[in-house]
Amino acid sequence: MDTMNSHTYIKTEIKHPLEPLTPTEVEQTVAILRNQKQLGPRIRFAQIVLKEPEKDFVLSFQKGDPIDRQAFVILLDNETGKTYESIVSITNKQVISWKYISNVQPGFMLDEFEECEEAVKNDPHYQEALLKRGITNLDLVMIDPWSAGYFGDEEEGKRIARALAWVRKSPNDNGYAYPISGLTAIVDLNKMEVIRIEDFAKKPLPPLDGNYTPETSDSIKLRTDLKPLDIIQSEGPSFEIDGHHISWQNWDFRFGFTPREGLVLYNIGYKNKGRIRPILYRASLAEMVVPYGDPTPFHNRQNAFDSGEYGLGQLANSLTLGCDCLGEIRYFDAVMSDSRGNVKTIPNAVCLHEEDNGIGWKHTDWRNDNTEVRRSRRLVISFFATVANYDYGFYWSFYQDGTLGVEVKATGMVNTGSLEEGEAPKYGTVIAPQLYAPNHQHFFVFRMDTQIDGTKNSIVETNTVPEEKGADNPFNNGYYVKSKVLKTESEAARSLNLETARTWKIINPNSKNYVGQPVSYKILAEANCVPYANDESSLMKRAGFIKNHLHVTQYDPNEMYASGKYPNQNKGGDGLVKYIQADRNIENEDIVVWYTLGLHHIPRLEDWPVMSVDVIGFQLKPFGFFDRNPTLDLPRPTPRCEDHGHHHH
Repeated sequence: MDTMNSHTYIKTEIKHPLEPLTPTEVEQTVAILRNQKQLGPRIRFAQIVLKEPEKDFVLSFQKGDPIDRQAFVILLDNETGKTYESIVSITNKQVISWKYISNVQPGFMLDEFEECEEAVKNDPHYQEALLKRGITNLDLVMIDPWSAGYFGDEEEGKRIARALAWVRKSPNDNGYAYPISGLTAIVDLNKMEVIRIEDFAKKPLPPLDGNYTPETSDSIKLRTDLKPLDIIQSEGPSFEIDGHHISWQNWDFRFGFTPREGLVLYNIGYKNKGRIRPILYRASLAEMVVPYGDPTPFHNRQNAFDSGEYGLGQLANSLTLGCDCLGEIRYFDAVMSDSRGNVKTIPNAVCLHEEDNGIGWKHTDWRNDNTEVRRSRRLVISFFATVANYDYGFYWSFYQDGTLGVEVKATGMVNTGSLEEGEAPKYGTVIAPQLYAPNHQHFFVFRMDTQIDGTKNSIVETNTVPEEKGADNPFNNGYYVKSKVLKTESEAARSLNLETARTWKIINPNSKNYVGQPVSYKILAEANCVPYANDESSLMKRAGFIKNHLHVTQYDPNEMYASGKYPNQNKGGDGLVKYIQADRNIENEDIVVWYTLGLHHIPRLEDWPVMSVDVIGFQLKPFGFFDRNPTLDLPRPTPRCEDHGHHHH
């Protein structure tokens, strides 16, 4: 079809201002930029995403209102090393803004990984270093480009990757079993050439393989005694989909997908009292950092910002293969671009399905033997990303009682290092002969632009305290909660406290429940941890946000990322740490709540050669948001459940 028609077709197709960019819109964005900015051949497109319209526009949007579709683009000129930001109106076919951003590095682009591996393998000095270690077959060498971070290096102003390496024994071998220890290539990604090689402490390759499939390992025979467990939804799923708009069991929300954050949820609300009551305006993973706790040379600079430096969305798996989800699944593609401006679609990047979630509520009246039970079901929307050795699943779950759950599943390969025979590592765990995995942590920061019954919210901290001895407490058993509103950004940088069962509630002081209290949602913490790196470390300068489990900021559309907009090679002091220095008022304001989730990983033998899923998460639970349990109206389970039990007499 000719372009004129395709353009009008696009216009009618977009039903809501938060619908993600379509493949055609990505193409049009690139064409408009190439046309109006005469881009050179060495320009890379670091990111092309929907420029989300202003909140007021979205909240007052009525079906059929005109939408000016805009894209936000980050570009890198390999020739000059300069970074540019541009806003393009696709609707009006014009570049609205174009600005040079000094002293920043965009995150890695996927095609840079492959080109970096080539450059390293083709470098004669690197080949020499491999030869010294008896490695001759370059096809079997695996190069993982690690972010360089900032360590006061002389490479300032250059776009750098630190290339670490492993070697496979055969093409389908698990290379992570054989680290090429003591060898790092420093690569200039603009020139795609090796600047220098760090070669120290050559250690032998470990003796055993790390293979984990029956095809690659003689010792693995798959079990044959597991009978089928079928999940059948004979009448189909209970959710409804319109583009990226989902409704299910009183829940109503939209979703999008960005190369940096992956899954983004918007306009989350719950239907109650005849209307959809808003809960969150936007929710996403705002950063994720994996600090390693091993000070030895091969590992001491490993602090990967998997979201800001690598882009979890661009590393998303296509869920076409394998069985990531069960039941009546709906898949959605993720649309982005490669660094050359071609449309890159990840088919089936997002999975939506329902899950049985055990008992919702139950009571047996022992006097008359009446039992009432309801089963709980949850709607799960998820994606999986592979960042070099690790694989991460991100799951957002909607429960029928108004609870919203977030889960991260960590799996894949632990990072590895080699040992001399008989060497015991101080900063990690031996996982196989002469192979160890360093201690490390994973911190995930979730950004939640809250909208509990409206845009003006406050945050309340609650601590539990024991009652003092005295006449009012004759048996010394009393305890009660003390609550206070956190009024400013500096006051709201807080951490969990087991002793006081500390929790935080997001309240709307302007909306009261029927006992006269402000409606609220509570952050229900599960497992968490604290960082161990010193305050003077590069990590803590760049990822200071991991010092606290909670931050609250006044809404600012430019403050999206816990590590700042450009964490790659950033010296630090940006992001959340900087945002809260403004110390704005957060009481009865449009606020954003940031929750940090930490996974403390002291590796186990059982984490090798592939790691069973480690699950970590938190929940947002209604706390006086509803007047009573909102699941009293759930259907009774069908009587069928009694027929399946086998009665032995």
